[in-house]
Amino acid sequence: MPAENVLEVHHLGKHVGQGEHQLTILTGVELVVKPAQTIALIGESGSGKSTLLGILAGLDDGSEGEVRLLGHSLAELDEEGRAALRARHIGFVFQSFMLVPTLTALENVQLPALLRGESEGHSREQALQLLDQLGLSRRLGHMPAQLSGGEQQRVALARAFSGRPQILFADEPTGNLDRKTGDRIADSLFSLNRDSATTLILVTHDLQLAARCERRLRLQDGRLQEVA
Repeated sequence: MPAENVLEVHHLGKHVGQGEHQLTILTGVELVVKPAQTIALIGESGSGKSTLLGILAGLDDGSEGEVRLLGHSLAELDEEGRAALRARHIGFVFQSFMLVPTLTALENVQLPALLRGESEGHSREQALQLLDQLGLSRRLGHMPAQLSGGEQQRVALARAFSGRPQILFADEPTGNLDRKTGDRIADSLFSLNRDSATTLILVTHDLQLAARCERRLRLQDGRLQEVA
């Protein structure tokens, strides 16, 4: 794969079930993504956006076709290889925050770096910087249950960027938040993304959020189409 492409998808399909009960979720998906691009995946509920995102990130497999992520064919990697690739190069933000409930905000942000084998001191310094940048320097010792939804998602953003990912996958990152809070989270997401030159692929129902991305791709009837 050419070095300038961080993601290539060719002839990707996804089917579930068998025979006359087979359901086609994705068919003939083609996609090429270059570094630092911001891409919104839009489409109706149930159109397969989250399924596609999971396949692109190596969390699920397609039924046919090829996905090459950061130069690696995902079909040629076992689960351990995929997990290592994600740990080193990929960040995630989810609608439901997915914070570890028994860890403080600071510990949640440090966790990916510690799992990669970075030192306690370095991971702490990096986490403190990100949390301060996101206005959470007074919430370092708070557990997720002690934080508002917007604060939890800012912690999740800090955690996602703590690994300096080459590519960030976000699944409805503002979906559980009111409009005002969601807009602030979006501002933080795009600011961090711009500062780190990370490639961003996000799933959203929010057309205002999608409009902030360079590219918008609509998933309809299993096919992916670029829209203006």
